[in-house]
Amino acid sequence: MQLITGPLFWTLVSLLVLYFIFVTWIGKKGNKFSKSMNGFATARGKVNPWLVGASYAASFASANLFIGVPGLAYEHGVAVLWYTLGGFGAGWIALLLFAKKFWRYGKKFGGVSTLPEWLGRRYNSKTLQVLVTFLVLFNVYYIVGQNVGLATIFETVLGIPYFWGILAGVTITILYIGLGGAFAQIVTDGIQGALMVITSLLIFASLFWTIGGGLNLFGELSSQLKAIDPELVAPLNGPYNSVLAILSVQFLHISFVVMPHLLNKVLSLETEEQLRPFTLSAGLGMFFITVLMVLGGLAARVIAPSLGSADSAIPAYVLEAFPPIIGAIIIVGIISAILSSTDSLYLSITSSIGNDLYKVLAPILSKTKLSQHALDLRSVKVAKGSLVFVGLVTFYLSLDRPDSLAILIQFSFSAIISGLLAPIVLGYLWEKSNGYGAIASLLSGTGLYVVFTSLNVFENIYISLFLAAAAGFVVMIVTCLLTTAKVTEEQRDVFLKDVL
Repeated sequence: MQLITGPLFWTLVSLLVLYFIFVTWIGKKGNKFSKSMNGFATARGKVNPWLVGASYAASFASANLFIGVPGLAYEHGVAVLWYTLGGFGAGWIALLLFAKKFWRYGKKFGGVSTLPEWLGRRYNSKTLQVLVTFLVLFNVYYIVGQNVGLATIFETVLGIPYFWGILAGVTITILYIGLGGAFAQIVTDGIQGALMVITSLLIFASLFWTIGGGLNLFGELSSQLKAIDPELVAPLNGPYNSVLAILSVQFLHISFVVMPHLLNKVLSLETEEQLRPFTLSAGLGMFFITVLMVLGGLAARVIAPSLGSADSAIPAYVLEAFPPIIGAIIIVGIISAILSSTDSLYLSITSSIGNDLYKVLAPILSKTKLSQHALDLRSVKVAKGSLVFVGLVTFYLSLDRPDSLAILIQFSFSAIISGLLAPIVLGYLWEKSNGYGAIASLLSGTGLYVVFTSLNVFENIYISLFLAAAAGFVVMIVTCLLTTAKVTEEQRDVFLKDVL
C-alpha cells in the first residue's frame, strides 16, 4: 500500500490539526458543565437526545467495527457477517429493552452518575459499587485496542511511527475530556457518529466501482473472494465456525449494552420523553456503521490480497478506492471514529474512580468529616487527575502491538460483561436478587472468563463469554436463595416494583 506523501500528506495533517483544535474547543466549552461529579460524568440534560443517540452509536462501533472487524473479514471472509448483522439487530433490540428501565431506576435513585453507583444503589451495597469500579478497569485493554487502531492508521497511511501515533491519540483525548467531561465526550462523539455514517455509506458506494457487477454486486464480490480462497465464502469460518459460536456472538451483542461507557449515555437524558429520539438516533447510526464497514474489509481482500496486517484492510482499501483528497477526508473520519470510543472509555473509567472509589472510600478513611459539597469537588478533581494516570497506563500497554485488534477489544469488554450481566438483568426482573448474589456473580463470571481465555479452555472467545456469563446467572440465583434470610427489609425495599 502506498503512503500518502507530498501536498496530500500536508492536507491530511492540516485536517487533523483542525479537528484536534475543534474537539479541544468543545472540551473548553463543556468545562462549565463539569464542575460537579454528576456534571463531569453525565452532563445530564445538557445535550440534545438525538446527539446523545449518535454518540451512543459512535461509542458502540469504535475501532472495533471500523478497523478490527473489517480486518477479521479480510482474514476470514463472509462468515464475519454473523458478527456485524448481530451488532445492529441484537444490539439495538437490547438497547430498547434495557434503556427505559435503566433510566427509571437511575431517576428513582435520585440521578446516579455511573453504572457502579447504579448497581450500588440497587443492591444497597457500597462493596458492590467498589468492586464494579475495579471491574471497569478492564476497559483499559479496550482503550489499548483503540490506541492500536489509531496508530495503525497513522503508520499505514501517513508513515508516522507507531509510537508517535499512540502518543498523539492519548494526549488529545485526555486533553478535551479533562476539560469538558461528559459534555465534550457526548458532543464530539455525536458529530463523529454522523461522520462515521457518511464514511460507511461512501465505503458501500465504492464497491460499485472497485468490485463491479452492478445489481449483482454481492454475487461478484462472492465470486472474486472464492477465486482467492473458497473458505472466504464459507458461512462458517474462523471464530464463527459453529452454530454455538454464532449464537454466542448474538449473545455478546445483546449483553454488550450493559457496558458502562454505553449505559452512561442513558444517564445523560433528563426526561423519559427523550428516550424515544435517543434510541431512534442510536439505532439508525448502529445500522449504517455496523453493517456497511465490514464490506470494505471483504473488498480489500479482493483489491489488496497480500497485506502484512489484516487490521490495515480499511485504510488500504480507502486509498485504493477513492481519489486522494476524498480518501484523506475519509481517513480523518476513521480517526474520529476511533477517538469516539476512546473518549467515552476514559470518561467511564475516570468517573468511576472519582465517583465510586474515592467518593465511597474517602469518608471512611478520612480523619476529618467532609461535607457533601467538598467531597463532590474532590471527587471531580480525582476523576480528572486519574485521566493522566490511566492515559499513561494505556500508552505503556499499547506499545506492544497485539496480533488482532478485534480480539483484544472483545476480550476486554467480554470480561466486564461476564461479571455485570446477571446483576443487572436479575436486578430488573427478580425480587429476591440481593447484594450477596450480585457480588458472587460478579466475581465468578469475570473470574471464569479470565480462566477460560488465559488457559485456552475454549478456543472460541465468544463461547467462553457465554458460558462464563451463564455461570454468573447460576451462581447469583443460588447465592440469593441461600442468603434470603440475611437480607434486611430495607435492602429488600430497594427493588422498585413501580419501575417494573
